Amino acid sequence: MLKNVQEELNRFAKYVIQQSRTNLTKSKKNSSKELYNSLKSDLNVSPNSFSLSFLMEDYGIYQDKGVSGKKVKYNTPYAYKDKMPPPSKMDKWIVRKGLKGVRGKDGKFISRKSLQFMIARSIYNKGIKPSLFFTKPFEKAFKNLDKDIIKAYKLDVEELLKFTTNGNNKS
Repeated sequence: MLKNVQEELNRFAKYVIQQSRTNLTKSKKNSSKELYNSLKSDLNVSPNSFSLSFLMEDYGIYQDKGVSGKKVKYNTPYAYKDKMPPPSKMDKWIVRKGLKGVRGKDGKFISRKSLQFMIARSIYNKGIKPSLFFTKPFEKAFKNLDKDIIKAYKLDVEELLKFTTNGNNKS
């Protein structure tokens, strides 16, 4: 029944996801493509209501909103308090970034385990800077959403009235 409202919400969701993906790529936060590929929307429209949800990998919220470290603070609800990220989780990232054969200050090669630990400790201390890859496009598109939904709803009501006044509503 709410065909125009549904189309408008789909257009809104498509824009937010497309812009979020673009932001991930431009900010070089797309090395594994997991977060990029996980961005989706779920729209449910019924005669009396509608709901729109955005879905992404769990860690996407931390990339978007950021995480305060022990030494560097950001305006975010998330913070490292007493546990640092698991160093073993840095392994695939290190490989994707091509960080092999890294040398320390003394010129000796650093083992991968040591490199994993140093990166995890750095994230723990410095945190994760907010990227707002999702928040910015969502807020930009949301500014006009109410006007667009009202127009779409008006069209749906007009179509319903035309349908019922033309005698097409016979039971």
